[in-house]
Amino acid sequence: MSPAEDLAPLKKIGLMGGISSSVAISSQKFAEELGTSPQTASRRLISLENEGLITRTIRTDGQYIMITKSGEHLLRKEYADYKSIFERETGYFRLEGKVVSGLGEGRYYVSIPEYLIQFKEKLGFEPYPGTLNLKLDPAGTEARRKLNNLRWTEITGFTSNDRTFGSAGCLKCSIGGHMCAIIVPGRSHYPEDTVEIISEVRLREEEGLTDGDIITVEVEYND
Repeated sequence: MSPAEDLAPLKKIGLMGGISSSVAISSQKFAEELGTSPQTASRRLISLENEGLITRTIRTDGQYIMITKSGEHLLRKEYADYKSIFERETGYFRLEGKVVSGLGEGRYYVSIPEYLIQFKEKLGFEPYPGTLNLKLDPAGTEARRKLNNLRWTEITGFTSNDRTFGSAGCLKCSIGGHMCAIIVPGRSHYPEDTVEIISEVRLREEEGLTDGDIITVEVEYND
């Protein structure tokens, strides 16, 4: 078998406890674990043994299998590869988009004192009373979808003078070194290729932006 073909049966043995001790595994039971025939399961065990990835001991009450150091090394290498993909300590999502005039839904939030208090406490800055809207390119749109898996900051709704004010979600980001956040109102009607940004400064002025300009939004994440 190739290393890739070795991994599936080796992982099954590991999940059955074969890393730390010998485990009793019949060909029938192993076949059920792999979703294959007993004959195929038996051939895979023999192949793993021949490649030095497992030891196999036949006793009167059945066969006992344990993963060798070589087998453990193969599993650990695979684990490290997946960990580097999914568990990076720090990384960035970069969203590139075009400045546009937008719906301005988020602008509503930065004009109300009760929301401003939460922005300052939860995001670490008091936003300029306005927002910047971006229409993302295809790569930016795909990156935006992945942001849904990150931990967003909830801006909670409240009631005042018999009027209900809705919630919003915010995700800290930066543009040109300025503290910003993507804001998504609780009842947003934005298409997925559009984002609205709040910032500590008036970005159009600070960055000299006009409609049609291309800028990059950086979202840092920590695992």
